[in-house]
Formats: sequence, C-alpha cells, structure tokens
Amino acid sequence: MGGASGQPSLTAAYLGVICDLDGVVYRGPDAIPYAVSALNDVSRLRPLCFATNNASRTPGEVATQLRSLGLTVEDAAVVTSAQAGAQLLAAELPSGSAVLAVGGPGVPAALAAVGLVVTREPEEARAVLQGWGRDVRVDDLARAAVAIAHGARWVATNTDRTLPTPQGLVPGNGTLVSAVAEATGREPEVVGKPHAPLYLAAAERLAAAPERLLAVGDRLDTDIIGATAVGADSLWVLGGVDGFLSLVGSPARPTYAAHDLRALLDPPVRVERLDPASWACGDVRLSIVSGRVSAAADGVTIDMSAVPGNQLAALAATVVLDLRGQSASYDLAVSLATEFDRVLGHSAGVNRHRVEDTRPQ
Repeated sequence: MGGASGQPSLTAAYLGVICDLDGVVYRGPDAIPYAVSALNDVSRLRPLCFATNNASRTPGEVATQLRSLGLTVEDAAVVTSAQAGAQLLAAELPSGSAVLAVGGPGVPAALAAVGLVVTREPEEARAVLQGWGRDVRVDDLARAAVAIAHGARWVATNTDRTLPTPQGLVPGNGTLVSAVAEATGREPEVVGKPHAPLYLAAAERLAAAPERLLAVGDRLDTDIIGATAVGADSLWVLGGVDGFLSLVGSPARPTYAAHDLRALLDPPVRVERLDPASWACGDVRLSIVSGRVSAAADGVTIDMSAVPGNQLAALAATVVLDLRGQSASYDLAVSLATEFDRVLGHSAGVNRHRVEDTRPQ
C-alpha cells in the first residue's frame, strides 16, 4: 500500500507495528479521530500488535473494546504489561507458585494463564505482581508491603504516574507503586514501557526483531524511550499526555512525529534543515525571524494552521529537537514548542515540569 503520492507508506518499511492504546487509539470509551480507519488499513498491510502498560483488563476485554470501536482485531493481538510480568515470573518460579496480585482483573488472569496460583495471603506469596486497578484499596497495598517485607519478589507492571481519561489525567500505577516502595524501602522490577519486557513480548508476538518494527505511542517517557531502548523506530503521536513543550525537556528522540495515525499510511515525512533558522518539508518552509516562527508554502507566507497536521507535526518535532540541546536557543525552543502546541491543539503545559531542570549547561 502506498501513500497518496504512490510512494511506499511509512508502515511498509517495517515488518510489523506495535501500537499503544490509551491516548493513541482511544481516550476512555471514545476512539481518537482517524485511529480506527487508519489501523484497519495498517492491519491489511502488516501485522499489528497492541501493547499497553495498563494492566487492569484482560487482553480479551481490551480487544472487545477495540472491536466495539470498529477495529478488526483478535484477542491475541493485545499484549498487556500484566502478561509481561506474569511471563517473567513464570520463567523463574516453579509452576503453581503462589503470587499476590494487586490490580484489576487483568493481573490475576495473566498469572493464572501461565500456571501460577493467585493468593491474597502475604505469607504464602513467592512474589507480588502489582498493576493498576480502579478498585485497588489501601488494604491491597498493605498486603503487598507485608509480602515484600517477608522476601517476596516484587514486579510492577508499570510506573506511569498518570493515566489519561476523558475527564483528564488521573493517578496511574506509579503512584501506587510509590506507596509500597515508601513502606518497604525497596524498588520493584518493572516490565512495562519504557522497560524492555513488554516491547519484547510484543515483538515475539509479531515474530520479528524489534529493529524491524515500528512502535507507535503518545508518551515520550514510556512509549518512545522504551522503543529506542529495544532498538525499534518510533512514531510519536500527539493527542495524549505529551506535547512539544514536553519534548523540550525530555531525553526522548522519536524517529517520526505525527498529528494522527493517518501518518502510518502516508510516505515517511522528511524534514531538512536548510540553515540555522529554517526547515523545509515538501513545499512548506518554517523560518524563525526575531524569535518568532513563520510558515510559507511555495514561497508564499501562510498561517501555520494551514499546514497539514502531520506535516506540521514532523516539522515542529525537528525544530524542537534541533534547538533544545543548545543552551543559547533553549528559551526559543520553549517558546516555539508552546506555539506548536497551540496550533496543533494540544493542551500545552501538561508536563511543563519536565522543562524546568533540563536546560543545557
């Protein structure tokens, strides 16, 4: 399948695609614009696996939601961090070992699927698998702390501090893990993104080396950094937690950036830096004059909002990445990132705290 120009699509360059869910495919119960149609087209071109740090649901429950949104997907195409954690424990504990499960239904289900026995008794537990769940109580965290204090191995599905919902960001599993860490003085082994096990489980599901796969996500600190760590290329998609202001202060360096998932079906967007203050992408050129950015198409000045979203996202990411590492241009990078977020409709400043302590010295 090629893009509108007849050139091979971005997806065609890879053996498969690993796609995040929250903030990429859906937000709460609602599909993100263009995600369903784009991914259905992608699945006809290359194998597709959905990998999520959210351990609260079983793969079947996740796949059921995806199908309700219109996606053509089998249960086996979903890999959760609970599964990655259960697989890790199953490889190292005898079959039938007791594991204390903390989190939603996805956590005990993953343990049972690999032959481990779920327990609520801390003294019995050989290990603790801790994930997020809406009904996690203080008592659950207390049981985990007691088990860990008695020598149980501690695996966390992920340490995401926040979880996107239609109402906004809510505390994620990282906040619950921090409570147990504070009580025990220990830190868990983490299997979700940006750590390798979840991405490696997804790559195994796709029967391809990570280096031959494209990882798609919205979070710089998990999806993108995690992809880089296992050697996979990445497509950073706007619309979730992070915008360009986050990119200024993040060590993440996505391979590609896009406004929405239609970018998967178009040829890869190439951006060229023409000189220290201008960048070109196709017929569009962004220039910085007196600290402000302007856009032109075929030499005619246009409003930035007139630039197609995926083209502008690619340009904006390149500009920010080029400027953020230079102390002299750091403030300019922050200013331009804020403007890019405004034009592309992202809630700029969601993760502004990441910018504060990352100024180059």
